[in-house]
Amino acid sequence: MIHRFAPFALVVVLGLGAGLRDRFDTWVAQTEVPPVLVETSVEVRDRSGALMRVFPVENGRIRMGLTLDQVDAEYLEMLIAYEDKRFYRHGGVDLLAALRAGLQAIWQGEVVSGGSTLSMQVARLLENSGTGRWHGKLRQVRLALALEKRLSKKQILTLYLAHAPYGGAVEGLRAGSLAWFGKEPARLTTAEAALLVALPQAPEMRRPDRRPDAAIQARARVLARVHAPDQTHLAPVPRRMRPFVRLAPHLTDKLYSLDPFARRHDLTLDARLQRQMEQLATRAVRGQATGVSAAIVVADHRSGEVLASVGSPEYAAQNGTLGFVDMTRAVRSPGSTLKPLIYGLAFDQGLAHPDTVIDDSPVSFGRYAPQNFDGQFRGELTVREALQLSLNIPPVLLMQELGPARLMAALRKGGADPQVPGGNAGLAVALGGVGLALNDLVQLYGGLAQNGEVHPLVWQQSQTESIRILSRSAAWQVAHILASISPPQGHGAQAKGIAYKTGTSYGHRDAWAIGFDGAHVIGVWMGRPDGTPVPGAFGGELAAPVLFEAFNRLKPRPVPLSPPPPETLILSTSALPVPLQKFRSRYAIFARAPNAPKVQFPPDGAVLRMSDEGVPLKMAAGVLPFTVLVDGTPKLTGLRQRSTQLPLTERGFSRISVIDAKGRSSSVNIRLQ
Repeated sequence: MIHRFAPFALVVVLGLGAGLRDRFDTWVAQTEVPPVLVETSVEVRDRSGALMRVFPVENGRIRMGLTLDQVDAEYLEMLIAYEDKRFYRHGGVDLLAALRAGLQAIWQGEVVSGGSTLSMQVARLLENSGTGRWHGKLRQVRLALALEKRLSKKQILTLYLAHAPYGGAVEGLRAGSLAWFGKEPARLTTAEAALLVALPQAPEMRRPDRRPDAAIQARARVLARVHAPDQTHLAPVPRRMRPFVRLAPHLTDKLYSLDPFARRHDLTLDARLQRQMEQLATRAVRGQATGVSAAIVVADHRSGEVLASVGSPEYAAQNGTLGFVDMTRAVRSPGSTLKPLIYGLAFDQGLAHPDTVIDDSPVSFGRYAPQNFDGQFRGELTVREALQLSLNIPPVLLMQELGPARLMAALRKGGADPQVPGGNAGLAVALGGVGLALNDLVQLYGGLAQNGEVHPLVWQQSQTESIRILSRSAAWQVAHILASISPPQGHGAQAKGIAYKTGTSYGHRDAWAIGFDGAHVIGVWMGRPDGTPVPGAFGGELAAPVLFEAFNRLKPRPVPLSPPPPETLILSTSALPVPLQKFRSRYAIFARAPNAPKVQFPPDGAVLRMSDEGVPLKMAAGVLPFTVLVDGTPKLTGLRQRSTQLPLTERGFSRISVIDAKGRSSSVNIRLQ
């Protein structure tokens, strides 16, 4: 009987086994798997690939993407040997490891080793679940089995390396390696690899900055488990978590907001130079009045590529600096920094030459009467000297001839975005009566340096077309003049080959210094972001020293300026064509000649009572002798005195004209009654 029913029993057992297996497979297949696409931090890298900034993911966590080929091979071997030596052979659950862990717990009365596989740990990390209760462990087993069915071993290992915790808000091997050792995990020492293997099991209890003894012991257990060679002279564990790099925060914030879905931003910036410029800006405001900030932009004017961009010394609202305000993009008054462009436009229009004589004398245009900064007037001097001294009258005279609209058009053509109060540009734009950003000025000065061709500023690799705003010769002439301006005190040794201009806005609100050599253009702004004055602040004293210190950090430095184009007219004043020897405005023919005679009495429009003695006549200036005409008829000739009685005997209107020995004249209209 037993032999008769044996085959039947075997069939039943096999059927039950198959049914249980099918139900088990169905149970695993129906597992709800959480998303395995890992959200990783957005990374910003410089022109050579160096890390400049890491943006956090949810809840402020830093979780950086990586692939297995970016990981040190010894670390991977150590991780598998310590955590899950049969990782490549089991299907998600290691029954032998689980049995061993259970027996050890029974024998020792406490948990000695865990039975969790790397797949189970990935399951726990994906769901952020605990391991203390049996149903939590069962869920991890089920999810681990499901993951093994859907993913490769390489994918599961990559998930572990992306999610493993390393203390605080740091997740993933790359972030952990950077936080604790300041290096990518591609090349780790044996001791570093061992600590990074040990930390994820108890990241807060083993944090080397808070519990160094626990970290050392955990590292030692890993090394012992994997039978590492003698590690008697191990390096000490790190005693602090390194902050993640955050260079050019204002610029990277802007780029991130423009393209938040990009996982990586590759910039034209140089991380080394950026760090140096940020340090320079911090030193520049040290000891300054409360709230004074600084901004620096460095670019290669040959391509328009920005190499460094500092929006403020501190990326925070500390000490009233309003550090979150990006002063490279803030619109401010440029002061005298637009004067070189005005002169360049005048050269191009044939209005002047560097050696043209121009008159720096009091002048008024209706109610607008510009004054020089020091209140003094130099009289006649060359245009070259006027720009070197940054006088105000000559550029306004040129602006009157050019017309403000021509300057505004040149600014816009050069890629700037000028903001004019009220929308109507007047002569005051020549002296800073227009709003521009530091980026605008750096771009425009790059055009002066690049023989009149502006390359738009770019922060990411891209092809841009240059725009010509000046002729080659006009740009070179301006650059040549700017290169002859004396550098700030203490910077003479490094000033050779650097052309620069400073500016101070009305009320000492903005101090500027913009300069260039044969390759680089640098702009510096200093002031208060809220626009309040900084008493005593001048571009030449506040911003110019920072400009030259910035040039001193460039490599190579400085690059020589370009030679003059062959069409450049290089002549002395006397050798220039007559119309270029001395500047005369289009209104000069109607203007009163210098030192011309002037009728002091009677004044123009006077109403006088007729007298037998005639009309008193008083004259000033002019060269004796005088000729006096009444209504075009000579009345007095050869007059060698400046006061006399003019015989007028008829009532009504009369025009009195005085002509001196050089033919210069002056006239008044009067009425006798």
